[in-house]
Amino acid sequence: MMHVKLMKTKRGTCSVEARRIWLNLELVKKPIYCLEYIIVHELVHLLELLHTDRFTALMDQPMWWQYREELNRAPLAQGGWEY
Repeated sequence: MMHVKLMKTKRGTCSVEARRIWLNLELVKKPIYCLEYIIVHELVHLLELLHTDRFTALMDQPMWWQYREELNRAPLAQGGWEY
């Protein structure tokens, strides 16, 4: 199950026990491939809880690391929400 909410410091989080993934609403302001990276990252946590060597091996695609670097260079929130 996947949910979306506004988070102050995280891009996403995974509850393995509940098999629930939360995505930060701010990701809607990022390129789609960054959102895909976060979804894959959180899904891999369903297979490997911690950022172990196995986790790294499962995420070992050059494009994922490029997307991660791009996300790390930019602030999580980019401006306020306007309605």
